[in-house]
Amino acid sequence: MLAREGEILETLRRTVLAERETIHVLADFVSRVDVLLAFFENGRIHRYVLPEFVSGGEPLEIKNGRHPVLECRMTPGAFMPNDTELTDGEFIVLTGPNMAGKSTYMRQIALIVLMAQAGSPVPADLARLPLADRVIARVGASDNILEGSSTFMVEMTEVARILSSATPRSLVLLDEVGRGTATFDGMAIAWAVSEFIHDRIRCRTLFATHYHELSELARTHRRVRNQTVRVSIREGALLFEHRICDGRAEQSYGIEVAKLAGLPGEVIDRASEVLSFWEAGQPRQLLRKNRTLPPEKDFSMPLFSWRNRIAREKTETQEPSQDPQRRNN
Repeated sequence: MLAREGEILETLRRTVLAERETIHVLADFVSRVDVLLAFFENGRIHRYVLPEFVSGGEPLEIKNGRHPVLECRMTPGAFMPNDTELTDGEFIVLTGPNMAGKSTYMRQIALIVLMAQAGSPVPADLARLPLADRVIARVGASDNILEGSSTFMVEMTEVARILSSATPRSLVLLDEVGRGTATFDGMAIAWAVSEFIHDRIRCRTLFATHYHELSELARTHRRVRNQTVRVSIREGALLFEHRICDGRAEQSYGIEVAKLAGLPGEVIDRASEVLSFWEAGQPRQLLRKNRTLPPEKDFSMPLFSWRNRIAREKTETQEPSQDPQRRNN
């Protein structure tokens, strides 16, 4: 019986090996069909559209684009769609507060382009896309402990790779470049990177930033366009509309976002006070202002009391050893 089983197994092995090329071809064909069926079934369920590819000089145009992952995790119709138009070599400076949807908007554009070039329908009402040789994104912040690289070093390394590898046919997405260092250093780097991409690489770019000064690039660089995420204040509350529109943000609403996050009212009030001094160009007035802590939070006396006590005990301990007569007695 065992001998017979061995003969059957050997015959099967030889048959498979003899047809291995055919099996590989069939497996490749079945896998491709499986992927395409998954693409179009997903598109049918979520009402995606087939993208249209246009020449490189024509605008990238998306009508009512949506984020394919977030849309699936939300109730139907809850996701706010947005239009996108990027002409050849256009550079978008995207400003707006945290939580407004800047990063989500940029990610959805990248995903739509990647899905289209992979042969999938895309989450939009219309998509006319020039082929991109690269979709390069610098989004998020993280360090590399094993290599001893700080968050800022990792960010700069990735930006350097983008600047060296992007071409005029690339789609580049940059999210808050320069935020990992001092404000003026970061703003200077962000400005210089923007000019380099605009003047040298000349590719389609979206640059999300809290440095509102970058919006001034549109005054001197003809392919720079400012966009922002619409927000509104109703009854003292900050409301995110998640709608992209032309223009620039006038403020970042950082304190309002911190309030939404649940920071103590005392911290929010003090932050508003500090901000008012900085906006008025009077930081020295902020330092001169006399501030007193509540009695239960006043640690100044215990601190000095302990310091005096330690000094006194140290003196008493050293006195016997400093007198030779006492040491001999």
